[in-house]
Amino acid sequence: MARIARTVYTRRESTLNGGTVDSSDAIRVLLVDDQPVIRQAVGSWLGAEPDMHIVGEAEDGESALQLVRQLQPDIVLMDIDMPRLDGLAATSALHAVAPQSAVIILSLYDDEFLQSRAREAGAAAFVSKHQALDELAAVIRQVARPQSGAAPVENPAL
Repeated sequence: MARIARTVYTRRESTLNGGTVDSSDAIRVLLVDDQPVIRQAVGSWLGAEPDMHIVGEAEDGESALQLVRQLQPDIVLMDIDMPRLDGLAATSALHAVAPQSAVIILSLYDDEFLQSRAREAGAAAFVSKHQALDELAAVIRQVARPQSGAAPVENPAL
């Protein structure tokens, strides 16, 4: 199931650049995970960040590819283990469909073999689901705005 996000999140007060972020400058994020609770939790957290906007959600790789064409997100936050089309195959295909979108793999399985496969598929970063949500937000910022002068992330894993 693919859908455009319609949830309105309460924004947190920004500490970036003195306080406010123009919504047109917000990082546009597409969430892709087959587990609704993960999409809801991550979407609620990131959607409340003042410089991020959740533009849609997909529960598998095929739906993600459809939404990427339509929504043109800056970041696709992609699970690996999903039905119909897994996250690694979707990441490989995404570069032909939307080369402007960067993929960050978000996975429960955090090992060097999967990180290597994610890199080969074209992912910009790999984040374990065991990491804190504020660390995920930092990786998203670093990948989306590498020239912004944001502090480098210690371990984007790729």
